[in-house]
Amino acid sequence: MHIVQATFGVFHHFELARELERRGHLERIFSTFPWRRLQREGVSRDKVETFPWVHTGRILLEQRDLLPIGLRGMLAFRTATTFDAWLTRRMPSCDVLVALSGAGLQAARLVKRRGGKYVCDRGSTHRIFQRTLLQQEYLRWNLPAPPSEAREEEREAQIYAEADAITVPSTAAKRSFVEYGFAPERVHVIPYGVRLERFHPEGEPPAGPDAAFEVLFVGAVSVRKGIPYLLEAFAKLRHPRKRLRVVGHVAPEIAPLLAQYSQTGVEFLGSRPQVELAGLMSQSHVMVLPSIEEGLALVQGQALACGCPVIATTATGAEDLFTDGVEGFIVPTRSPQALLDCMQRLVDEPELRQRMSEAALERVQTLGGWTDYGDRWERLLRELTGLQ
Repeated sequence: MHIVQATFGVFHHFELARELERRGHLERIFSTFPWRRLQREGVSRDKVETFPWVHTGRILLEQRDLLPIGLRGMLAFRTATTFDAWLTRRMPSCDVLVALSGAGLQAARLVKRRGGKYVCDRGSTHRIFQRTLLQQEYLRWNLPAPPSEAREEEREAQIYAEADAITVPSTAAKRSFVEYGFAPERVHVIPYGVRLERFHPEGEPPAGPDAAFEVLFVGAVSVRKGIPYLLEAFAKLRHPRKRLRVVGHVAPEIAPLLAQYSQTGVEFLGSRPQVELAGLMSQSHVMVLPSIEEGLALVQGQALACGCPVIATTATGAEDLFTDGVEGFIVPTRSPQALLDCMQRLVDEPELRQRMSEAALERVQTLGGWTDYGDRWERLLRELTGLQ
């Protein structure tokens, strides 16, 4: 099989590219990041082509909080369409194009005219499901919601219609597509893997009667990630030496909302390189992920691999990674009380936390790493093409 991939940036697509290259299937992978950033991903240089001219500038503006919220949708649409046009001109002959949602429409049509197949890889829930949910959330907090880009949404709908198959990383994401009328057999769940060589226990959380209780959050500090619910729950947690470490970039629009919550015992660490995450996870009693909407949060598997129990909402794809009450807890979205109850149990029952930590280390061995992810993709691609 000859497989072409297209993605914005990196995401999980370079994990897949490594697996496809190892199996002899990767024809090319196209990305909007420059080679200087991509060379660390371990894919042969002659298999990688880049178009960084629009996306890189957009990222730099966002990182410096210089991109007005009203322009983000417009620039995202421009990033997608210019990349798609460039990709279409560069598209080699292939059996399947696997493109991250939004990364290819004209290119997909070209591949199909040539007799190939097209797989839309959606890393999150259905676009309209996602937009509706987040608009409700912004309204709930009386924050200005990012304006929806009608052209981008219409283009996404065309992409879904064009796809011979849609892949998502979690059962929760698949349910959103079924809710919008997609036949279940068109939507395939392929959960992400964990790089066990990078994520493993590096120390332990504090122990003893006078030890601090360490809570960790890793992810973008945003409305989508549900951080206000965690702050409300943490403020009520009963422990004399509690600490919540928040790792991730703080979205500018949520900063006024965060100021309304107690910051006692809360440390905002900003973005941290991935090499530091294993230590932070290993030395935390629990990682909490209160997201409103996700595809599958990679940090969950990473935390489990470090022996850190996870408290996550039903929106995070947790059900595909661990069992409620065994390696952690799966709770409803928008429920600070549920988050509080689970954290308090781990405070009050240290032996429960230890059992969950041990169970997490056992469970992550059964999840499979990125090799298993590649195996699942290979089976799907063979089914679509009938090729070996």
